[in-house]
Amino acid sequence: MTASFVPPVIPKVVPGGGAGGGPVGRSRRPLPVPALESGSPRATDAVYALSAVDKSGRVADRSIVRVLGWGPGARLDIREQAGIIVARPATDGVHCVGDRGHLHLPLAVRRWCRLTAGDRVLLAADPAAGVLVAYPLAVLDRLLADVHAAVAGGEAA
Repeated sequence: MTASFVPPVIPKVVPGGGAGGGPVGRSRRPLPVPALESGSPRATDAVYALSAVDKSGRVADRSIVRVLGWGPGARLDIREQAGIIVARPATDGVHCVGDRGHLHLPLAVRRWCRLTAGDRVLLAADPAAGVLVAYPLAVLDRLLADVHAAVAGGEAA
């Protein structure tokens, strides 16, 4: 085998036009970028997390509980309302945050919401109000069905 030298390919530099063989003195325009609407400002300072529920009703995400300032042993009132789980601090609460900082959803609440091991919930914490709301994905499907249909059909919601 014989080695041969291949010279590098170096583009010509054109003054004012950058590299390349385009016309001298002609610069490229930037590509058009659509302006994004800023949208409406957020209505609350809610913090969200998507988390799985294990077989004992423990919610895997502990950060959402910490955002609310609920430590291990914090007493809670946990109720189901229209398929949605609402947890609030309560001095006489029957339920509490676990030793490791996990939120435990009671069996009755899980049954009312048809949650089984591995199901995911959208957790929405409102630190100002001290409330945690857990939305099972089936509830989110119902809430978003019209919006999804409008977007999928090309209409504005």
